[in-house]
Formats: sequence, structure tokens, C-alpha cells
Amino acid sequence: MDVDHIKVFIPSKDYEVSKRFYSQIGFKGEFVSDALTLFENGDCQFFLQNFYSEDLAKNFMLQVCVLDIETAHSLCKKATDKLKISDVSIETWGKVFYLWGPSGELLHITELRKT
Repeated sequence: MDVDHIKVFIPSKDYEVSKRFYSQIGFKGEFVSDALTLFENGDCQFFLQNFYSEDLAKNFMLQVCVLDIETAHSLCKKATDKLKISDVSIETWGKVFYLWGPSGELLHITELRKT
């Protein structure tokens, strides 16, 4: 099997709120259907689905690798529909902050250490 790319499907408790949240943090949405929106930033894409399962959403984690963690943190702090955001912390492998989306999903916003 030769894999070209993988897209994740993110659940949303309130589809309109989640669409607004992902737009606020720098993703551009494209209508697919009444139950699905394709979001992209650069070469990265994911589907937001008009589907919610509390167990799925509360256990959903996604790593989002960025080139500039401070710029990303500043942008994400302004998002009105987030549930919570952490400070930036320094790890042995790089820098990270945690951002909880409106459905309880957890985004690990990461700037990997350049080697």
C-alpha cells in the first residue's frame, strides 16, 4: 500500500460554532455537504463533520505542527469559541501549547525543534 495522505474527521457538537472556531485559528473551510466541511491550511487538510459523540470528542487529540509557536499561540488566544488554552511550554523535542476546541477536542499545537 502506498499512502498519499490521510485526513481526519473531527466531530462537532455545534457544527456552526466549530466551523467558526477553525476559521478563527487560520483554516479555510470549503463546503462539501450539509454534514461535512473540508478545512485546509497550506498542504494540511481535515474534515469537520456535523456529528457528535461525547466519548469520541473528549478523547479526540490532534497534533498540529506549526513553524512559529508564538504567532500560533497569539492567534489561538483570540479565538472566541475555544474552551481552554494553555501557555506555551518548552519540551526536549520542541515547544507546545494545548487548545481545547468547542466540542472538547484537544489540539496539541507544536513547534518541533529544528535539528
